[in-house]
Amino acid sequence: MDTLTHALSGALIGRVLAGRRIPAGTHSGASRAAQPPVWQMVVAGTIAATFPDLDFVLGWISELTYLRGHRGVTHSLILLPLWGLLIAWLLARIWSRGGRPGAGWQGFYPVVCAAIFVHILGDLITQFGTMILAPFSDHRFGWGTTFIIDLPFTGIIVAGLLASALWRSSRVPATAALVLLAAWVGVQATGRAEAIDAARAYASAKGIAVVEVDAAPRPASPFNWTAIVFDGERYHYAHINTRRSTPLVVTEADNFIRRFSAPYMPVAMAQWQVAERFGNGDGRELAEKVWQAEDFAFYRWFAMFPVLDHAERDADGQVCAAFRDLRFVTPGRGREPFVFGLCGRGGDWRLFEREGDVRRWIDVR
Repeated sequence: MDTLTHALSGALIGRVLAGRRIPAGTHSGASRAAQPPVWQMVVAGTIAATFPDLDFVLGWISELTYLRGHRGVTHSLILLPLWGLLIAWLLARIWSRGGRPGAGWQGFYPVVCAAIFVHILGDLITQFGTMILAPFSDHRFGWGTTFIIDLPFTGIIVAGLLASALWRSSRVPATAALVLLAAWVGVQATGRAEAIDAARAYASAKGIAVVEVDAAPRPASPFNWTAIVFDGERYHYAHINTRRSTPLVVTEADNFIRRFSAPYMPVAMAQWQVAERFGNGDGRELAEKVWQAEDFAFYRWFAMFPVLDHAERDADGQVCAAFRDLRFVTPGRGREPFVFGLCGRGGDWRLFEREGDVRRWIDVR
């Protein structure tokens, strides 16, 4: 999930957990000081929900360090109580500077922990993968119900916050928004199940020996998916809309959401494609060699549906092979991300990422 949506979700959690505003003179000063005001709870939730994405600083070390560590320790359920304590303590210190009365860290701890947890949930529903057991395991968990940027999901949060601003004394709007978010993810989970069923039906009809069946979420609709069947050697995949009965016709005058949705065909008209994991030509032996190379271990860990992008001998006499991940194949996208490979002579490999037609070398240290 994008960082802006995470921040907004934290603000929403802050409003849900904030107590009703206490009129002056109703309670003693000590009681009022023990309970953070609503605005501090909202700000605390926003800050805490943004915190896990501070792992972007790993990119200052190297891109490979970032890919290995993103959604790692800052997204860990195991370390969440520790991060919550740290952030709650810092916020309490900031808001009590200069001798001003303020809530102790205990007052902020629940909302901070809840906001970090909601951030982790927001990443778990995507398919990128989140290392919730870090630092004890680098396994990436992902439920794969939601595309990385989901405008209706973000819109529900914004609506909840706007309604909360209008009805300031009530937590009902923020709570209702959380319920709607859960319902929306439920709709997406239904679409995912339908896409997987469509993939299984296709495999059965074509007599494909199924090793793995999955579906990757796509933008613009909870029913837009890339259905994927793996038979052990090749991936069969199609871009489908599980609720559409006829193709969506678009013109240049149509909005971008409709244009993004148009490539996803009705299940009965799905255009299935086949991608060999290691290719089927002269480059197959090279592709297998690169895939098994020690210098390519990070990509074997990272990729979910890897297929050969290209295998060739370049102008410098090096042999090169690169892989792409069907998880990131989105119709209409200008450049496919996370295409990595190795080039070398005699097994002396160099890692690179393909960006369009450009090969960019990556330091593996």
